[in-house]
Amino acid sequence: MGAVTPPKQDRSRATRQRLLASAVACLAEHGWAGSTVSVVAEHAGVSRGAAQHHFPTREDLFTGAVEHVAESRSAALRALPVQGRAEVVAALVDLYTGPLFRAALQLWVAASNEAQLRPRVTELEARVGRETHRIAVELLGADETRPGVRETVQGLLDMARGLGLANLLTDDTARREKVVAQWAALLDDALG
Repeated sequence: MGAVTPPKQDRSRATRQRLLASAVACLAEHGWAGSTVSVVAEHAGVSRGAAQHHFPTREDLFTGAVEHVAESRSAALRALPVQGRAEVVAALVDLYTGPLFRAALQLWVAASNEAQLRPRVTELEARVGRETHRIAVELLGADETRPGVRETVQGLLDMARGLGLANLLTDDTARREKVVAQWAALLDDALG
């Protein structure tokens, strides 16, 4: 028989999850300047004090939020059934065209100007980048012992990030679908 989680812990966990989701939504919608702890707390439907209980600083809140969502996306990628390369490329590109990417981009821009945030975001992005690369290698069935394969996979992820940037101002779906199809064909040739 499993242990029963006390209701207070459940409420605390639920509050934390709401704050994390709200932080990502606020960053994506309002950018760094418009995303304060108070704005996130209001969006999450909790008090500022509750927000600060879970995340003592603004940096804690937003780096925690991006990390949490990135981990969720990595878990979703790992859970994908084995598919063809076109589906894998599309799934990887999707990582860079949604609210998580918008939120992460806002965090990157803020970190480029705020010295106390920069090391946290740099470390987070390095960790997320390594994990995404590792998952991409697995999903693509890529053999990185072959010359050029590592760079080819990294090129895919860099291209996906570029497509995410292109999608920020206008809906780039039609062009992106053609690029994804072409990259999948190139990967089939390059990876064998």
